[in-house]
Amino acid sequence: MTHFLNALGSFLLARLEEIGQFSILVVESFRAGFVRPFRSQETLQQLEFVGVQSTGIIALTGTFTGMVFALQTGNAFRKFGAESLVGGTSVLALVRELAPVLAALMVTGRAGSAMASELATMRVTEQIDALYAMAARPLQLLIFPRLLAGLVMVPAVTLIFDFVGSAGSYLVATRVLDIAPGSWWKNVDEFVQMEDINKGLIKALVFGFIMASVACYKGFFASGGARGVGRATTESVVYASVLVLVSDYFLTAYQINFAALN
Repeated sequence: MTHFLNALGSFLLARLEEIGQFSILVVESFRAGFVRPFRSQETLQQLEFVGVQSTGIIALTGTFTGMVFALQTGNAFRKFGAESLVGGTSVLALVRELAPVLAALMVTGRAGSAMASELATMRVTEQIDALYAMAARPLQLLIFPRLLAGLVMVPAVTLIFDFVGSAGSYLVATRVLDIAPGSWWKNVDEFVQMEDINKGLIKALVFGFIMASVACYKGFFASGGARGVGRATTESVVYASVLVLVSDYFLTAYQINFAALN
């Protein structure tokens, strides 16, 4: 029992230390980001890397997600003679849940892993220590641009996901399920409101912060040479993906309860 309690206490203390390190890193990075000189070039590079370079995989994922969801819901609604509900149901699911979650997971796998790997390589090769020695403000130069890119570009690619997913749903509904285009549009107009899109974008904002902050934390505090770089990259993708899914539940529950109170 004594050994168990010691191990449990050590585990909890280590996790609390990680939470403290993570919080300090994020707060100090945002504080450093608004101090001159502003790192506009590095910020633009990260915005391009996280957002623009993710457009292709987001478009591909979004299109087939919308197509598959329309096909599944269409076959289910056909049993009840309610095929006209495919448009509103599929687009509503996209803008509220599927687009922000899947877009965040795709960006985490593509950009988040690269962030963690790059920062971890700089840490184990002592490049970050050299920046500190030259008073170059590593948090301002390396961390803040990546955090800002996650906050800005994940909602942006989520909008792209919404559009291409809706287009995929429309194509399947009208070409495969033989639903009248007017019926599809009318159903979408009845089901989907601007509030639903805003709820999805709020989720995407939170997911973007989770993706960037976890990747930066794991990469910035990596250790152990090449093995440490691989471990930091793997942990950043796994932890960020799990946190996205967990936070999605709590955000959804809060949005539902808030809507019920109003």
